[in-house]
Amino acid sequence: MVIKRSMLPELEKHLTEKEISMIVGPRQAGKTTLMLWLKNKLDGRGKSTLYLNLDYDSDKKFFTTQQTLINKIELELQGEGGYVFIDEIQRKEDAGLFFKGIYDMNLSYKFILSGSGSYELKEKVHESLAGRKRIFHLTTLSFEEFVNYKTDYKYENRLQAFFEIEEEKTFGLLKEYMNYGGYPAVVVKNTSQEKLQVIKEVYQSFVEKDLIKLLSIEKSEVLGSLLKLIAGQIGQITNYSEISNTLDVSVKTVKNYLWYLEKTYILQAVSPYFRNVRKEITKSPVYYFEDLGMRNFVLEIFGNIEKEPNQGFLFQNFILNFFIKPSLKLSPSKPHFWRTKDKSEVDFIIEKGLETIPVETKFSTMKKPEITRSLRNFIDKYKPKKAIVVNLSLDENIKIKTTEVFLVPYYKLHSLLFKNLA
Repeated sequence: MVIKRSMLPELEKHLTEKEISMIVGPRQAGKTTLMLWLKNKLDGRGKSTLYLNLDYDSDKKFFTTQQTLINKIELELQGEGGYVFIDEIQRKEDAGLFFKGIYDMNLSYKFILSGSGSYELKEKVHESLAGRKRIFHLTTLSFEEFVNYKTDYKYENRLQAFFEIEEEKTFGLLKEYMNYGGYPAVVVKNTSQEKLQVIKEVYQSFVEKDLIKLLSIEKSEVLGSLLKLIAGQIGQITNYSEISNTLDVSVKTVKNYLWYLEKTYILQAVSPYFRNVRKEITKSPVYYFEDLGMRNFVLEIFGNIEKEPNQGFLFQNFILNFFIKPSLKLSPSKPHFWRTKDKSEVDFIIEKGLETIPVETKFSTMKKPEITRSLRNFIDKYKPKKAIVVNLSLDENIKIKTTEVFLVPYYKLHSLLFKNLA
């Protein structure tokens, strides 16, 4: 059974636009599968299509010059227009300038490009194609995509009702997702051993093909050790000096490696919340993983998070990935965290328009409203109109002074963020 991706309708709609459709994301997120699915659908409609992959030696020869590629396209599509799918474009040196030149020729072809999230792809290709492309970020499976697949799409159009009526099944799926993550090739495997083998291959491919080559790292164990340190402290402020001493490398090297880990869709940084923007830029961030399964693999607890001493931080990572970040998709704002010298802390701060919304996560079955001292301190200081405490079960609203506090189960957070708080 094919895994349906939620971005597909938007991507299909963009096929009618002249702009290049560019699909970017981490390795093994399903970019090739998505492209081939689109190609087959267009073929079924009688459209002319061509698929080329720069990972294939047999296809690389067509990219020596722009004219060589155009000759190949015209040969296959008979010069009558059509759809050209080109996979793994990060393999092409100066890919941005290469495709900019072709785009500016104003040919009668629609180009759909894809590439894994390497530094060259994200920085050089994007810059060269400014104003000529629309980017579609394909991540590993979201929780909703995961649940739809696991329930054979039976509740695809009423997933919220499934979550609310089948709370026990939903929690079981949450635990499975928190254990194994959302890499499509992992999700479709049936046994833990098969899933482990796949995530191991994804990790090795990412380290060997992307970062070792990209950074000219001679000792891959340094990179592995850094990832393990970060995996063990998600949700906690990064101490660069401490990591530097532990790994016996410079602080500059630590920051450089972490920067590249962000650019390759492995890690994501959340900066502290300040009204003073300069402080926000200079203060240390908190790191989270883009995929929970990858994080667990690095810590050697893949499929066995019961060994995790604090599953709350993993749940925190889950909430960031699939509820908070998507709620800011069309906004220039990014999520932040709040922490003070007296140890008051709030997991996430969302800025939507002129509103500031603090969000706390609780990986527990709450029976009654419980508001932490930290959240009360934030409310006292900033007086937000709304605040959120996301948990496993409790669905209730209370008032603290002038702030309405939504205590909401994780599976209702999506509709709350996108509708009630829009």
